[in-house]
Amino acid sequence: MLLHDINPSIKALTVVICVLILSIFFDPLTPLLTLIITASTTLILGRVSIKKWLLLFSPFLFMAFIYIWSAVLFSRTDQGETILWTWGILTLTEEGFQRALSLGLRVLSFTSLSLLFILTTKPTEFLLSLMQQCRLSPKLAYGIMAGYRFLPLIKEEFEIIRSAHRIRGVGKARSFSEKLAELKRYAVPLLAGAIRKAERTAMAMESKGFTGDKNRQFYHKITVTWKDLAFSVIMVAAVLLSAYTSWKLGYLQLYNGEL
Repeated sequence: MLLHDINPSIKALTVVICVLILSIFFDPLTPLLTLIITASTTLILGRVSIKKWLLLFSPFLFMAFIYIWSAVLFSRTDQGETILWTWGILTLTEEGFQRALSLGLRVLSFTSLSLLFILTTKPTEFLLSLMQQCRLSPKLAYGIMAGYRFLPLIKEEFEIIRSAHRIRGVGKARSFSEKLAELKRYAVPLLAGAIRKAERTAMAMESKGFTGDKNRQFYHKITVTWKDLAFSVIMVAAVLLSAYTSWKLGYLQLYNGEL
């Protein structure tokens, strides 16, 4: 069972459920085990390059470090907590460090679940699944797909316009007023081109009989199979198993809204 074959809507719903379950717990072990399971699933069943995964995951490592560092510095110190280190007005306790670590690992576990969905899901199939399984309006879905397809074209047009300006002797903007003028020179032709493309796309869809009816027929059908349900059950069970393991080892805590 490869992750690319899983129904995108079921996959997205599973990720949301896993995130909601993880948000209940506030201990370091549950998100750590979930992170290991999710990353392994993405790399093995998703056939994702570990280099690509680490490249996308690394910015969130820095973000998690900032969360941990901030939580350690500004965490409360309750009476009876085990003090590990003090320096001036700063006090690090074992309980405070555990809370900070829990916060950072929650961020990383949420990130790993998001990457599982993003790296193993095609945007077009996701929108088709939303139309067929979740009854999303075809007008909205096809509008999003058309905009998504236009992004590379807009980038290409931007490069062409900038090269044309350079050839005609337009210098690079340096001051704030020059940058505003440059933005206007780029924005107007790009906006005009986007409007023309949108009009041509709308006329083409109308000429092909597109009405936005939700009961329309689809050439590419997205179905729900037992594999999709099995994936959902296995992922939710993995998160619950992580929480159960944390409880057996004495680490499990519920989130009470305080740090």
